[in-house]
Amino acid sequence: MPYSPLLIKPFREELTEVGVQELLTAADVDKVMGQKGTTLIVINSVCGCAAGMARPAIRKLMEDGSLKKPDKVVSVFAGQDLEATARFRSYIPDIPPSSPSFAIFKDRELIYFVPKFRIEGRDANLIANDLSGALEDAVS
Repeated sequence: MPYSPLLIKPFREELTEVGVQELLTAADVDKVMGQKGTTLIVINSVCGCAAGMARPAIRKLMEDGSLKKPDKVVSVFAGQDLEATARFRSYIPDIPPSSPSFAIFKDRELIYFVPKFRIEGRDANLIANDLSGALEDAVS
Protein backbone atom coordinates (compact mmCIF):
# COMPACT_ATOMS: atom_id res chain seq x y z
CA MET A 1 0.00 0.00 0.00
CA PRO A 2 1.42 3.41 -0.96
CA TYR A 3 2.31 6.08 1.56
CA SER A 4 -0.21 8.83 2.21
CA PRO A 5 0.17 11.62 -0.38
CA LEU A 6 -0.04 14.16 2.46
CA LEU A 7 2.91 12.52 4.23
CA ILE A 8 5.22 12.70 1.26
CA LYS A 9 4.11 16.01 -0.26
CA PRO A 10 6.99 17.99 1.32
CA PHE A 11 9.48 15.30 0.22
CA ARG A 12 8.27 15.64 -3.38
CA GLU A 13 8.33 19.43 -3.24
CA GLU A 14 11.89 19.44 -1.97
CA LEU A 15 12.88 18.20 -5.43
CA THR A 16 10.24 19.69 -7.71
CA GLU A 17 10.88 23.21 -6.48
CA VAL A 18 14.43 22.99 -7.87
CA GLY A 19 13.26 21.66 -11.23
CA VAL A 20 13.18 17.88 -10.83
CA GLN A 21 10.40 16.36 -12.94
CA GLU A 22 8.31 13.66 -11.26
CA LEU A 23 7.56 10.48 -13.18
CA LEU A 24 4.22 9.30 -11.86
CA THR A 25 3.32 6.51 -14.29
CA ALA A 26 5.01 3.75 -16.25
CA ALA A 27 4.31 5.72 -19.43
CA ASP A 28 6.16 8.73 -17.96
CA VAL A 29 9.17 6.51 -17.27
CA ASP A 30 9.12 4.97 -20.75
CA LYS A 31 8.93 8.40 -22.37
CA VAL A 32 11.99 9.69 -20.48
CA MET A 33 13.94 6.46 -20.91
CA GLY A 34 13.36 6.63 -24.67
CA GLN A 35 15.09 10.00 -24.97
CA LYS A 36 18.72 10.67 -25.82
CA GLY A 37 21.04 12.76 -23.67
CA THR A 38 22.07 12.51 -20.05
CA THR A 39 19.38 11.74 -17.52
CA LEU A 40 19.72 11.62 -13.75
CA ILE A 41 16.99 9.59 -12.08
CA VAL A 42 16.42 10.03 -8.37
CA ILE A 43 14.67 7.17 -6.59
CA ASN A 44 13.12 9.22 -3.80
CA SER A 45 12.17 7.78 -0.41
CA VAL A 46 10.81 8.65 3.03
CA CYS A 47 13.87 7.38 4.92
CA GLY A 48 16.25 9.55 6.89
CA CYS A 49 19.12 9.29 4.42
CA ALA A 50 16.82 10.60 1.67
CA ALA A 51 15.96 13.58 3.87
CA GLY A 52 19.45 14.23 5.19
CA MET A 53 21.63 13.33 2.22
CA ALA A 54 19.94 12.37 -1.06
CA ARG A 55 17.48 15.23 -1.56
CA PRO A 56 19.95 17.86 -0.27
CA ALA A 57 22.55 16.49 -2.71
CA ILE A 58 20.16 16.92 -5.62
CA ARG A 59 19.27 20.43 -4.46
CA LYS A 60 22.99 21.26 -4.31
CA LEU A 61 23.56 19.82 -7.78
CA MET A 62 20.65 21.80 -9.23
CA GLU A 63 21.46 25.09 -7.49
CA ASP A 64 25.27 25.19 -7.71
CA GLY A 65 26.25 26.84 -10.97
CA SER A 66 29.73 25.32 -10.86
CA LEU A 67 28.48 21.69 -10.97
CA LYS A 68 27.85 19.80 -14.20
CA LYS A 69 24.17 19.02 -14.70
CA PRO A 70 22.46 16.41 -16.85
CA ASP A 71 20.07 17.21 -19.66
CA LYS A 72 17.17 15.96 -17.52
CA VAL A 73 16.67 15.31 -13.81
CA VAL A 74 13.65 13.18 -12.95
CA SER A 75 12.39 11.21 -9.98
CA VAL A 76 10.22 8.27 -9.03
CA PHE A 77 9.01 7.90 -5.47
CA ALA A 78 9.51 4.43 -3.99
CA GLY A 79 6.63 3.50 -1.74
CA GLN A 80 4.27 5.94 -3.47
CA ASP A 81 4.51 5.83 -7.25
CA LEU A 82 4.54 2.04 -7.35
CA GLU A 83 3.91 1.61 -11.07
CA ALA A 84 6.52 4.21 -12.10
CA THR A 85 9.11 2.85 -9.67
CA ALA A 86 8.57 -0.73 -10.86
CA ARG A 87 8.87 0.34 -14.49
CA PHE A 88 12.06 2.28 -13.81
CA ARG A 89 13.55 -0.71 -11.99
CA SER A 90 12.78 -2.84 -15.06
CA TYR A 91 15.39 -0.74 -16.89
CA ILE A 92 18.05 -1.81 -14.36
CA PRO A 93 17.10 -5.47 -13.75
CA ASP A 94 20.55 -6.53 -12.52
CA ILE A 95 20.58 -3.94 -9.73
CA PRO A 96 18.67 -4.80 -6.54
CA PRO A 97 15.99 -2.30 -5.43
CA SER A 98 17.54 0.48 -3.39
CA SER A 99 15.95 3.67 -2.18
CA PRO A 100 17.00 6.30 -2.11
CA SER A 101 19.39 5.90 -5.01
CA PHE A 102 20.59 7.67 -8.14
CA ALA A 103 21.03 6.44 -11.70
CA ILE A 104 22.66 8.30 -14.57
CA PHE A 105 21.91 7.30 -18.13
CA LYS A 106 23.55 8.54 -21.30
CA ASP A 107 21.60 7.89 -24.48
CA ARG A 108 19.47 5.27 -22.71
CA GLU A 109 22.49 3.38 -21.31
CA LEU A 110 23.15 3.17 -17.55
CA ILE A 111 26.56 4.68 -16.87
CA TYR A 112 26.50 5.32 -13.10
CA PHE A 113 24.49 4.05 -10.15
CA VAL A 114 24.59 5.10 -6.50
CA PRO A 115 22.77 2.70 -4.14
CA LYS A 116 21.51 3.59 -0.70
CA PHE A 117 24.59 2.23 1.08
CA ARG A 118 26.75 4.77 -0.84
CA ILE A 119 24.43 7.59 0.27
CA GLU A 120 24.03 6.73 3.97
CA GLY A 121 26.34 8.64 6.27
CA ARG A 122 27.82 10.79 3.49
CA ASP A 123 27.73 14.54 3.19
CA ALA A 124 25.27 15.92 0.62
CA ASN A 125 27.98 18.14 -0.88
CA LEU A 126 30.22 15.13 -1.52
CA ILE A 127 27.35 13.23 -3.13
CA ALA A 128 26.51 16.20 -5.37
CA ASN A 129 30.17 16.47 -6.38
CA ASP A 130 30.32 12.73 -7.17
CA LEU A 131 27.23 12.99 -9.36
CA SER A 132 28.65 16.04 -11.12
CA GLY A 133 31.92 14.17 -11.70
CA ALA A 134 30.09 11.21 -13.21
CA LEU A 135 28.25 13.63 -15.51
CA GLU A 136 31.55 15.26 -16.54
CA ASP A 137 32.90 11.82 -17.45
CA ALA A 138 29.73 11.06 -19.42
CA VAL A 139 30.20 14.00 -21.75
CA SER A 140 33.96 13.58 -22.16
